[in-house]
Amino acid sequence: MNSRDLEEKSGHSEVRDKVSEPIILKVENLVVAFDTEEGRIRAADNVGFEVKKGKTLGIVGESGCGKSVTSLAIMRLLPKPAGVIESGKILFDGTDIASLDAGEMYRIRGNRISMIFQEPMTALNPVHRIGKQIGEVFQLHYPAMSQAEVREKTMELLRKVGIPDPEKRFGEYPHQISGGMRQRVMIAISLACKPDILIADEPTTALDVTIQAQILELMKQLQEEIGMTIIFITHDMGVIAEMCDDVAVMYAGKIIETAGVTELFQNPRHPYTKGLLSSIPRLETPRKARLNVIKGMVPSLYDLPEGCRFQNRCPSAQDICRTEPEMTSVGENHFASCYFSGQ
Repeated sequence: MNSRDLEEKSGHSEVRDKVSEPIILKVENLVVAFDTEEGRIRAADNVGFEVKKGKTLGIVGESGCGKSVTSLAIMRLLPKPAGVIESGKILFDGTDIASLDAGEMYRIRGNRISMIFQEPMTALNPVHRIGKQIGEVFQLHYPAMSQAEVREKTMELLRKVGIPDPEKRFGEYPHQISGGMRQRVMIAISLACKPDILIADEPTTALDVTIQAQILELMKQLQEEIGMTIIFITHDMGVIAEMCDDVAVMYAGKIIETAGVTELFQNPRHPYTKGLLSSIPRLETPRKARLNVIKGMVPSLYDLPEGCRFQNRCPSAQDICRTEPEMTSVGENHFASCYFSGQ
């Protein structure tokens, strides 16, 4: 994928990148830990990023790097009692939601901040009909709404997310509809209250490429219509190029690079980001040629290397990498945590 293709695909221009948008969500030094039989581990360690209002931030990285844990911390849905927010701030419109009590967070969750979960078959209740599950959102957040209004709003949402024959689907159970339609139902539930922020946790992972493209296009259309902000969590760099304005790259529980999407694809500065981009198959790649890979394995959270967490796989690692590099500016709105990111 060349820079011109990326520019056209993502809809960005240099002028647009330089426009300063207000920040709706700011995560500062977030530490999320889990108590296990082998001791406490940090699944997200001093994570920090900003999300611009009305834009899409992509959080990308390998499985287990802390992407989903970070999103669950923002939603305050960490499994209890094992998962805890040890420290840090999650500033939503200036309010630290990490310190809100359960009642205050209840009014925000699903209303102002909503989430599409990774697997709709497990996220949807198998014993309740589709219409009932969407309607519950209105009943919870708008208790004065009549049953007739709830049904009308639910039908409106089913049409909006492109579900055919919504009158029939209203009375069906999740197992009676396809994976793509289940994901559209999840999007309908998440958009019921027209949230300020939508967190999409790998919403197209289990779908074939045709349905995936339809779901991504639907999300972009709904974002333009509602004006919401999206945090898009994925391991797919192609989806990042398609959907996102800005990108945060995670590795072993840490954010290791942040930049605008065009800048990241054109000028990656962290060796891990370079490795991710070099592993993407390209049209000019010869048939049956081996794809580039990042050698080695992601370290266990129980046995992290001292200093930079990527050093055991990094082709540029030196003795200084045994100390932890800080996030430093390597360009306009471009930051990376690597001693050699300027090279």
